[in-house]
Amino acid sequence: MLTDQPAIAFLPSTDLDRSRRFFADTLGLPVEQDNPFACVLRAGPTMVRVTKVASLTPQPFTVFGWQVPDIGASARRLADAGVELLRFDGMEQDDAGVWTAPGGDQVAWFNDPDRNVLSLTQFTG
Repeated sequence: MLTDQPAIAFLPSTDLDRSRRFFADTLGLPVEQDNPFACVLRAGPTMVRVTKVASLTPQPFTVFGWQVPDIGASARRLADAGVELLRFDGMEQDDAGVWTAPGGDQVAWFNDPDRNVLSLTQFTG
C-alpha cells in the first residue's frame, strides 16, 4: 500500500533554532522550510521534520541514521565538524568510535543537540 510513497522522518526538538544550526550547518542538510512548529530538511530522498516539542526524554537507541559508503571518512568529517561519536560499554569500537558487527557491517553513533541518537552505517554487501 505505501511501498512507492516517500517516507518522512520525524525528530523531536526543544529548540528548533539550535537543531536547524546542527542539521543544516554542521551536517549540511538543506533546509526546505522553517517555521515555529518545525524545521524541514532533506536527507537524500527523505524529508526530515525536526518538530518542536515542549519537553523531551531522549531514547537510548538510534532514532535516525544514514547509510554511508565509507564510514571512516564520514566519522572523520563529523569529528572535524565538532560532533562527538558515542561510545557504548561492552561494544568494541575502534579509535574513531566505529563498531563492527559480527557480519561485518560497521556502525557509529552520535547525538543531535537534543540527545536523540543518530547513526552512520556502512553495510558490507
